[in-house]
This record gives sequence, structure tokens and C-alpha cells, in this order.
Amino acid sequence: MPDTADTPQVLFVCVHNAGRSQMAAGWLTHLAGDRIEVRSAGSQPAETINPVAVRAMAEVGIDIAAEQPKVLTVEAVRVCDVVITMGCGDTCPFFPGKRYEDWKLDDPSGRDIEAVRSIRDEIRARVEKLIADLDAR
Repeated sequence: MPDTADTPQVLFVCVHNAGRSQMAAGWLTHLAGDRIEVRSAGSQPAETINPVAVRAMAEVGIDIAAEQPKVLTVEAVRVCDVVITMGCGDTCPFFPGKRYEDWKLDDPSGRDIEAVRSIRDEIRARVEKLIADLDAR
């Protein structure tokens, strides 16, 4: 387990915590390993992860099938260094001094595998940039 005092902590937030934020967390965990602590949550969490998102991630060797949508808490935001929102809008608590980014991404809910692959790949590119930014700090 990394020393969380020195390890950047990133929180991915979307409404249902069933697609975009779960894919982003999967990518960040896969690409950064224990260099970055990863969390995800939703303002209105779904019952389960989007099965098409699970399938799209499995295609690239990342298993998110066991993940469960989690509710967004003030404490989760408070402990993170970077908060990435994906459509949760004003429901995300704001704390001065934190880095906030809003990633405008299509919602994979109800989309076919082709559309979700495109979203998955866009998320990977953004996560790679985030890792580079955090490694440079």
C-alpha cells in the first residue's frame, strides 16, 4: 500500500458511477498502479455497473466487473487532490485548493459497444494526460 500522504488521490465522479467514472478509475489503476490512489463515486449511483462498459474494458484487459457504484460523499471529495467530474454538475462539493476538472464525455448508458469503445478510448487518452500531469508535480 502506498503512503497516501505522498500519493496523489484522484476521485472520478459521474451521476450513476456505472460507466464513465468506473472506466476512468479502471484505466487510472491499470496505467498508474500504486503511484496514484483512485476512487470513484456517483451523485445518484446505479445498482450495478453498465455491462457494456464492463465488456469494453475487458476487451483491453481491464476487469471492472466486480466494482460497485458508490455514493458521492463530502469526505471522498475532501481527501482527494484531484476531482474529475463527468456530468454530475453542481452536485459535487467544492473545496478551495483542490484541482477540479470537468470531462465532457458521452454517457455510455444505452449505447452499443462501438459507441462505448469510443468513450473508453477517449477516457484512456485523458487519463494518460492526467498521469503525466501528476507525475510532473
